[in-house]
Amino acid sequence: MKLPRLLVLGFLLASSLQAADAKKPNVLFIAVDDLRPEVNASGSNLVKTPNLDRIAARGTTFDRAYCQQAVCSPSRTSLMTGRRPDATRVWDLETHFRKALPDAVTVAQYFKKNGYHSQAMGKIFHGGFDDAPSWSVPWETPKAPAYASAAALKMVSDPANIDKKGRARGPAVESADVPDDTYTDGKTARLAAQTIADLKKKNQPFFLAAGIYRPHLPWYAPRKYFEPYLPYEKLTLPPKVRGDWDDLPKAGINYKTSVNMKMDIRRQKKALGGYYACVAYMDAQVGKVLAALEKSGQADNTIVIFTSDHGYHLGEHDFWAKVSLLDESSKVPLIIRVPGKAPVVCDSLVELLDLYPTVAALCGLEVPARLQGLNIARTLDDPSHRVRDTAFSVAPSTKGFLLRDDRFAYIQYQEDASAGIELYDIVADPRQYTNLARRAEHASTVTAYRERLADKLRAVRTNDLGR
Repeated sequence: MKLPRLLVLGFLLASSLQAADAKKPNVLFIAVDDLRPEVNASGSNLVKTPNLDRIAARGTTFDRAYCQQAVCSPSRTSLMTGRRPDATRVWDLETHFRKALPDAVTVAQYFKKNGYHSQAMGKIFHGGFDDAPSWSVPWETPKAPAYASAAALKMVSDPANIDKKGRARGPAVESADVPDDTYTDGKTARLAAQTIADLKKKNQPFFLAAGIYRPHLPWYAPRKYFEPYLPYEKLTLPPKVRGDWDDLPKAGINYKTSVNMKMDIRRQKKALGGYYACVAYMDAQVGKVLAALEKSGQADNTIVIFTSDHGYHLGEHDFWAKVSLLDESSKVPLIIRVPGKAPVVCDSLVELLDLYPTVAALCGLEVPARLQGLNIARTLDDPSHRVRDTAFSVAPSTKGFLLRDDRFAYIQYQEDASAGIELYDIVADPRQYTNLARRAEHASTVTAYRERLADKLRAVRTNDLGR
């Protein structure tokens, strides 16, 4: 029996459209938490990260990438929506972006609207937050106990260690002789690997987001990842510079220091070991996901993006944790691997905000209007291309603002600068030890940056398009 001509044509058209979709590049987005840009690809050898190095060996490593705010939820919200915290109205850990932007289209949602299968596991949005419109199937995080050792489990079960919100306090560092998938990150990596294998059966391109919690505190990982850093006493803390805080405004002194956290030298070195071990553990989980991608035969048609939501102080300036606007906190690792592109290192200033328009463009999709980031795809072919004059970040907890360019890092507290200013010559003082803001010879520089910051704030609040 002959099929009607129109039916045949319709079938052929549908088949050709499916084939075209299958040729669209997939996207594998890997997001981790609290990771400083200390991978070998960026010139650091503190921790061996062979799997991140594998991504960098075939991708573009951005040496000067900055987050929009060094707090988990605001940063992740900004990355996923392509909008700055002033637009999302997310500056804390309690607010969902759809309260202010109910009609926002996240990057994952945009890919779903354009024929992609969109799926996520692990920490993509902050904590218990999710965004159902972003995904083709429900987001999930594999369940696992927070701790594995008998001592830690006893500690978290003690009523004396339960806070007012019902959260159990456990040890900051745990080294247990357990398999990788005892913890959530190991289970997430296994789920991501299986999902990649399953997605091969679909005749549909995918946008897959895999979130790894480590090296977020508490620092627990299987014991084998701790072994290179034992005994902790052999580890070297950042140098202590006499008078380091003398030229800082009060707002510039981080709320977590070794003094107010009661961290003696032994505890500080144990913290270093825990953090390093968790970086190594995270890297191993990333390796499992990459191996699954290779095994599936889809690596040559998959864009891989690796980044963190913000950085982390490990004793520099005697600061610990995040929130500050110094490089250790506001700077992030960023690697983009696009099949067929040569490996390069790019030192242009970029922001996490730029990922949304960039990945859309790389996949041949129209870049949506009203995004506040920039398409940085050109740097993958021309790493000398300058995307931005400045990087811009905020710290609402201190009412702080950062403008970072090729020469200076300018930090201002309060819009009228009434709570102080910091100015660092990044060329002469890359570790940001000497605040030049009060020196007479830099008065004109401070004035110029105050004006630039005022212009930037006006632009941000009138839907700045990224520059």
